[in-house]
Amino acid sequence: MRKLVFVAGLAVGYVLGAKAGRERYEQLRASAERVRSNPAVRNGVDSAALAGRQAAARAAGAVVDRAGDRLPEGVAGKLRAVGGRESASDETFADDWGTTR
Repeated sequence: MRKLVFVAGLAVGYVLGAKAGRERYEQLRASAERVRSNPAVRNGVDSAALAGRQAAARAAGAVVDRAGDRLPEGVAGKLRAVGGRESASDETFADDWGTTR
């Protein structure tokens, strides 16, 4: 993951600092678009997003278990919702962070 962030930072730095002109910028942009539209990359991004949501739910559950009674009710309610400890009237809904469950 750190390598990916480093390479992305390198690419952004090159694009922002390059004196190669618009043509090279367009080539880099087109290459980035091809990578982004690759099904394997999209699947990897989706898997990483799912893993992140699951980790956030586990962490939220741990926080509620350990400090739930000391948290303000609004915060505890949000954490319970993220952790999946509140039942929703609808199976799929968008939470306040813009994700859908």
